[in-house]
Amino acid sequence: MNQFIPQSKEPLKALEFFAGIGLARAGMGTFGISTIWANDYDPSKQLMYSKQWDGSEYRLADIHEIRGESVPTADIAWSSSPCTDLSLAGNRVGLRGGRESSAFFGFTRVLREMGERKPKVVVLENVLGLASSNKGADLRAAALEFNELGYSVDCIVLDTLHFLPQSRPRLFMVGALEPRGGGSLDESLRPKKISSIHSDPAIDTFLSPLPQLPDLVTEGLTSGIIERLDPTDKRWWHQERVENFVHSMSDVQRQRLRNYIQSPLIVARTAYRRTRNGIPVWEMRAEDVSGCLRTARGGSSKQAVVIMGQGSVNIRWMTGLEYARLMGAGWFNLDGLRESQIHYGFGDAVSVPAVSWITANMVLPVLGTPTSSSPALKPSLLSNG
Repeated sequence: MNQFIPQSKEPLKALEFFAGIGLARAGMGTFGISTIWANDYDPSKQLMYSKQWDGSEYRLADIHEIRGESVPTADIAWSSSPCTDLSLAGNRVGLRGGRESSAFFGFTRVLREMGERKPKVVVLENVLGLASSNKGADLRAAALEFNELGYSVDCIVLDTLHFLPQSRPRLFMVGALEPRGGGSLDESLRPKKISSIHSDPAIDTFLSPLPQLPDLVTEGLTSGIIERLDPTDKRWWHQERVENFVHSMSDVQRQRLRNYIQSPLIVARTAYRRTRNGIPVWEMRAEDVSGCLRTARGGSSKQAVVIMGQGSVNIRWMTGLEYARLMGAGWFNLDGLRESQIHYGFGDAVSVPAVSWITANMVLPVLGTPTSSSPALKPSLLSNG
């Protein structure tokens, strides 16, 4: 994959709205981009951010309290705006339905207040629910809002599963004051719900020329992500809880479990607790990849890890380090943090390799930076730091 790397003496500068724990900063930093200002309203995430980064540039405040004149001038603005009201787990009431979802318009208000100082490129990252929220009206509204600020837009869907063993599809809308088109409507990146904005005559769009994505990852959870815990570790579930887990499974799921237990190989699989016909059950993935990491908000549940093979089965909750590795941030400083705090911080974040890919192929080209060829992003390079 060709990646665009800044060659100027002065590093490009970025603003990180809804920064969380700073993983967008990490992905952009791969290319020497300096985050000079960050904002979020969550003290827990600010603490995690400050443990990893300097943190002096972090403004702890609601976006509706931020004024454009207080934000420094930068080349890029990254916005991973809250998605509670847009996700399948939320209320789906749309961009203007609640204070968190309307935070998007708080973000664009700040850009508007920056006037001629506004960044040359903006990026909106959100859940896929934005594409269908209010029957597509919210995606259109977001594009038109960027248009009003002078940005032409491109929009794609990118799954972290192209880089790491975690299924995490996300929508990315890139706005550019000086767009560089020449791409095509590739359905693998721009499915019909997304590409509809390009056929809308009222929306100013462009098509980034994008390289072919790496194949989807099909393995790597067991070998590259799972933390090896001592058999005496108190995080392992006791026997009665394991039996209840197995008992709750459907016949198909239980047979899958038995097959893995009887295998001569030790494998790890993730499992979610679901409600089927009003009854809580456990469902285990067949693949050597993780489901989408989530927080406990919006009805989502954390994942259990099932270690099986050679006649045995052991189960526990996924650890914080495993969360970090699955987001391409195994190097993150987790010292002194509670597991629940780590789950929350990473479950709400954007994965590092996804940010790097967007930066390389959609952000830096429109900034006109020189290009150079470098190795493709690989799970082994990003999962363990």
